[in-house]
Amino acid sequence: MSTSPPQPAAGTSQEPRLDPAVADRLHRTPDGLVPAIVQQHDTGEVLMLAWMDDEALRRTLTTRQATYWSRSRREYWVKGATSGHYQRVQSVALDCDGDTLLVKVEQSGVACHTGATTCFDAGELPMGGEA
Repeated sequence: MSTSPPQPAAGTSQEPRLDPAVADRLHRTPDGLVPAIVQQHDTGEVLMLAWMDDEALRRTLTTRQATYWSRSRREYWVKGATSGHYQRVQSVALDCDGDTLLVKVEQSGVACHTGATTCFDAGELPMGGEA
């Protein structure tokens, strides 16, 4: 089974669409996705990593509600729609290569599905050598 988002059928129009000026700047994975690093806007804390395609990004930019593509469920999801832990989008930036998004949000409640504030709370990995 593919984890890719659905594609419109050939010859059909999917309205509304992501602004072509934005879409042209994106460098997607072969599945049509772009990783989105999600950060708390006022503290800079990295909350999670999610995936977006053109439609998820369009919905996010239009509604200011963080909307992602779930690779495991193969569907769009608005962060917080089931948990109540919404992400109100403050800004979205594209990196210099066009292959990663930085989504700054106002997080309501916890960000991680495990109930943790951030998905990056499992501890740092051991490193050798001197810093």
